[in-house]
Amino acid sequence: MAVVRLKPFCTDYIWGGNKLRTDFGIEYDKERLAEAWVLSCHKDGQSVIDSGEYKGLTLSEYINERTYKVLGTNRDPSGFFPIITKLIDAKENLSIQVHPDNDYALNEEGELGKTEMWYIVDAEKDAKIYYGVNRRTDRAEMEQMINDGTFTELLNAVPAKAGDCFFIPAGTIHAICKGVIVAEVQQNSNVTYRVFDYNRTDSNGNKRELHISKALDVARCTPNYLQHHAGNHMVRCNFFTADILRGSNITDMVTEKSFVSLVVLSGEGKLIHEDKDGVETVMQVRKGESYFIDAAESDTVESYKLIGENLNVLKTQIGKVD
Repeated sequence: MAVVRLKPFCTDYIWGGNKLRTDFGIEYDKERLAEAWVLSCHKDGQSVIDSGEYKGLTLSEYINERTYKVLGTNRDPSGFFPIITKLIDAKENLSIQVHPDNDYALNEEGELGKTEMWYIVDAEKDAKIYYGVNRRTDRAEMEQMINDGTFTELLNAVPAKAGDCFFIPAGTIHAICKGVIVAEVQQNSNVTYRVFDYNRTDSNGNKRELHISKALDVARCTPNYLQHHAGNHMVRCNFFTADILRGSNITDMVTEKSFVSLVVLSGEGKLIHEDKDGVETVMQVRKGESYFIDAAESDTVESYKLIGENLNVLKTQIGKVD
């Protein structure tokens, strides 16, 4: 089998809502459903195979069973899985935060840093995100503004509209704000440095931990560009290549370079995969579901089709893909 459906790992962070449950059909038994890690091999939460003969295995176990070749030639030689893809429902503002790059994170935290991208799936009227700083600054000024409670005045507040895409390199201060649903592709890391969390407390009255010193170590002090130009791709960087597939009859390819991750953001229909021997796998797909297609074997190309109504699908591959 070369294509499987994935069941996500879910979280109930205090800022989360319920739209991933009510609008995307993702099952979860906690009060809030903040994030669904729809593609993950991270130690803090793994996707689980939800179809076929491998049903019930974690994605890591599936890869071990199938061998690391399923990841493609762009894979890390060690077999380390390089990315996480999430669906995020921000009923309330997320903390203002920043992620380190690989060098800093490996030295301080023992895992990779985090470069990521956001695709805005849905946004309420007047919703926004924070995306970098709005002018050149320095560490001393940022620290002073954090201490005196004016830090948000330094941030670049950008209206959030469905269909927008933001590339967020490590070091970019950022936050998803309330009323926004995001599809996120990121490096395989769970390192986050919180700068400000609106003085919120948990059910026990405790404030969440801040990481101001480390955040200031890594924060970028100049504005980011709002547009990320990636040629024919939505985002193409050293860590991943991401695209949006739209339509009612989509034909695409899988090469030896990378597996293909598909997350259905709207619509429903069929996923039809044909392997190198011409054997077809047909799966019903719907909004909120995630699929993993093995990389093709060396020097071969395999095809797949998405046929249905109102399909809007996030496609992700590892590394830079032409």
